[in-house]
Amino acid sequence: MTDIAAPSAARDRETSEIVEQRAFGFWLYLMSDAIIFALLFMTFVVMSHGTADGPTAKELFSLPRTFAETMLLLVSSLTFGFASLAAGDRHKAGVLGWLAVTFVLGLGFVALEIGEFAGMVAIGAGPDRSGFLSAFFTLVGTHGLHVSFGLIFIVIMAAQIAVRGLTVPATSRLFRLGLFWHFLDIVWIGIFSVVYLPGVM
Repeated sequence: MTDIAAPSAARDRETSEIVEQRAFGFWLYLMSDAIIFALLFMTFVVMSHGTADGPTAKELFSLPRTFAETMLLLVSSLTFGFASLAAGDRHKAGVLGWLAVTFVLGLGFVALEIGEFAGMVAIGAGPDRSGFLSAFFTLVGTHGLHVSFGLIFIVIMAAQIAVRGLTVPATSRLFRLGLFWHFLDIVWIGIFSVVYLPGVM
């Protein structure tokens, strides 16, 4: 009995150490990402008046569209929270269901953002038009790219849970993915407050 229990305890300890190492690596990544976004925000603030006689934020931004994007992302953060709660209850179907809802909401956000970018480029307000637009496309585009990667990770995560179940490593990855998703939510609130809201006022 002791001989059987010893390898099992060693495996559990090893799994726990791996999870802790990955969690530490994830926090390092998240901090580096926060620094990148802080630099992009500062760049935008500096360049926000450099329109080069081109279209201004007030002429380009649509508050209803931005509000819709904000609501999609905020609600997706809520649904990811429900997925995490379902994981805590070991409710696999609940986790998969809430991840699917989160994916659809995130996809809606990305679709609206692509539509906004395409509309701006179509009227000659692309990233090469002015310093203001270069900074805008870089900041908002980088965030949109992160959301797109998040959607890919949600699909991978859902597939792993569907096949392997709510194992300790899978639950740990789900937790980190949730932190990543909430982090993108916070960044978007910053974009809404610093980029869009002052732009239309």
